[in-house]
Amino acid sequence: MGWDLSLAQFAALAAAAMVVGFSKTAVSGANTISLAVFAAVLPARASTGVLLPVLIAGDVLAVLTYRRHAHWPTLWRLFPAVAGGVVIGTVFLMWADDAVVRTSIGAILLLMAGVTIARRRSAAPTGPEESGPQGSRLKAPSYGILGGFTTMVANAGGPVMSMYLLSAGFRKLGFLGTSAWFFLIVNTSKVPFSVGLGLIDARSLLLDAALALFVVPGAILGKYTVHRIDQRLFERLVIGATVLGGLQLLLR
Repeated sequence: MGWDLSLAQFAALAAAAMVVGFSKTAVSGANTISLAVFAAVLPARASTGVLLPVLIAGDVLAVLTYRRHAHWPTLWRLFPAVAGGVVIGTVFLMWADDAVVRTSIGAILLLMAGVTIARRRSAAPTGPEESGPQGSRLKAPSYGILGGFTTMVANAGGPVMSMYLLSAGFRKLGFLGTSAWFFLIVNTSKVPFSVGLGLIDARSLLLDAALALFVVPGAILGKYTVHRIDQRLFERLVIGATVLGGLQLLLR
């Protein structure tokens, strides 16, 4: 796995890495933009292996920033279903081509965004910014499987989990803290699967080492920005990023 990248291509990947940092500490789901950039610069399947360690770097920074705001009962409800989704995604990657992967995930993201928009119109969240989920037990298995599947096949689990956390009534800090721990654990657990599929190797890790440096300024910018975004705008940005990500995958 090796690529001769031009300066412009590396600059595009570096900018996408900054977006990863920003999304992890401010607007979760925005890293669908990064997914699209990596897939445009690198071979589609290989891009998922390069992006994964960059995402983990962002997850570490997000956990360091919001670790006290996680809602662990929600995480424990999600993990069993997510594990099943990761296994299904691994099997799917063994036979699906890039077109099938993109179409499937794009459709799932748009469906999740539509469901969440409908639910937000009928019931807006209340309570402090750390407040946890309300009535989310029945939704956890379905969202967990979808989240595990999409994160395995295209590192696109962020929008699915964003839709779950918003529909469950999380406020900003609870949302970011729970999401940070969730993706640090899930993305780290995906590494052996990605190595086994040949998506991560020594050369891809060398590129990751350079790109990880650009995650830091993005995360700092996100931390600075998030406290200046009110709850309603925060939700709109998350949903908007999800819709754009889904459309990018479907139209590419």
